[in-house]
Amino acid sequence: MTSAETLLTPTDRALINRLQRGLPIVPQPYAAVAAELGLTEADLLARLQHLLDTGILSRFGPMFQIERAGGRFTLAAIAVPPERFEEVAAVVNAFPEVAHNYQRTHALNMWFVVATATPEQCADTLRRIEAATGLPVRDMPKEREFRVHLYFEA
Repeated sequence: MTSAETLLTPTDRALINRLQRGLPIVPQPYAAVAAELGLTEADLLARLQHLLDTGILSRFGPMFQIERAGGRFTLAAIAVPPERFEEVAAVVNAFPEVAHNYQRTHALNMWFVVATATPEQCADTLRRIEAATGLPVRDMPKEREFRVHLYFEA
């Protein structure tokens, strides 16, 4: 059992599972979800904030097509020497443009997503990550959109 599993209450699990399915389109969506779960809106929001503050949830927000708003998402990868992995991960994760970061069993063993308001900002962020880590960054921009409903049971 992981530490996250021991920290989650049954209510937290229900909240995470429910929120992955989206919010209702109503004037007070958090109040509606809270009522479904037998909570007050204030309790739901406090629980959600706690899950974010403790790192159990890394982010909570909408998924959208940033390119339609003039921005850019890109998948990037770095071949990091194993002995530097934690150090480089901390440097990469410190960039606010980095949405999430994964370790892979591949020559390119660190994969992360960069999200910016403009394509130029994305290129600049990748250059700054290269400078900060001293390692070349591979930019792998999206070529085609796929719609995948991803769900993780908490």
